[in-house]
Amino acid sequence: MNFLSIWNPLEFKWWGTGSSEVLDWIAKIEVRSTTNFNWTFIFILAVVFFIYGYNIYKKNWRIVKAGFALYAVHWLYEIMNAIVGHCALAPLWAVSNDSTTFILLIGVSWELSMMFSIAGMIAFMMLPKDPKAKWFKFKTKSGKKFDGISAKLCVAIGMALFFGLFETFLAATNGGQTFIWYYKWWGMLPVFLTTYIPFFLAAVYLPDIQSKKCKKLSTYVIGGMWVVVVILLATLIPCKII
Repeated sequence: MNFLSIWNPLEFKWWGTGSSEVLDWIAKIEVRSTTNFNWTFIFILAVVFFIYGYNIYKKNWRIVKAGFALYAVHWLYEIMNAIVGHCALAPLWAVSNDSTTFILLIGVSWELSMMFSIAGMIAFMMLPKDPKAKWFKFKTKSGKKFDGISAKLCVAIGMALFFGLFETFLAATNGGQTFIWYYKWWGMLPVFLTTYIPFFLAAVYLPDIQSKKCKKLSTYVIGGMWVVVVILLATLIPCKII
């Protein structure tokens, strides 16, 4: 039997279609509806609590900061996307009702959000112990040395590329109705460059930033982002903007 004849290769969607059908899908999205709620919601939350609790118990503060850093940037992006959806024809991305137990904002489900809550921790744990380590060092035949590329930058770009590629798969599932792209100019390349690279740069760089005057600068920067997130959510949700 030909293996290829029974294997359906993964499909990918590289750009939005701009079709009226997609606008109809988006119009049906019910943000913060409990219609599809089930108990996996609680289990996923418990897993995330365990992961953070374990790292706090072990005093892995840089890993915890990495998680909070990416998650804060994630929420800033989701708020921005929801505002775009309110003010323009459609959001940049959206999630469907039947793909989740709960939609937090138009572009993010509970499951996706919980994944992003630990994505920064995963990226940070991939780094070498030396914060200044470099990868891909080599010496040319002429004797010139290439000093390498920051390991942090490599991890950030690598993770961003992986997540961007995986999102093209999500955007193709269920005929494009699970994770929805509308705009023709929105797809893999802008997602990779403008979304996931900032996500993972925040995760790998922010936990270590400090200045001569402030060794806790990373804590203040990450905490400041979360203050902005809370203020925006507390303001925009009651106003029914997001």
